Amino acid sequence: MATVSLLTDEQLSPEARAVFDDIRATRNSEFVNNFWRALAHDPATLRRTWQSIKAVMGPGALDPKTKEMLYIAVSVAQGCPYCIHSHTASARAKGMTDAEYHELLAVIGMAAETNRLVTALGVPIDEAYEVR
Repeated sequence: MATVSLLTDEQLSPEARAVFDDIRATRNSEFVNNFWRALAHDPATLRRTWQSIKAVMGPGALDPKTKEMLYIAVSVAQGCPYCIHSHTASARAKGMTDAEYHELLAVIGMAAETNRLVTALGVPIDEAYEVR
């Protein structure tokens, strides 16, 4: 259950409306999801977060599907159901197959397990892995 109301387009401040317009234009879609609607109560945070998302998730060395799959992995690790769902949908829209999704989940699970084991055992970092 939300801790704030999800603002409708009619309830937006002019500052928030400008961000929503940019979200729609950038994504070439009329859909603005609940995350942005919750953030719209604070237009400064809405604007800053949207600008950061556009920069990080925009064109770069990693392809869009890989970025979405990384977002899923971090969202699983952080325990964010909303982000898991939204970025899984986005990754699928960018071409992620069911086989890739299941393999991604297997890697996430394996990494979580081995991370806990290494931490619990206090395994020192191998010299070969140190940056020189």
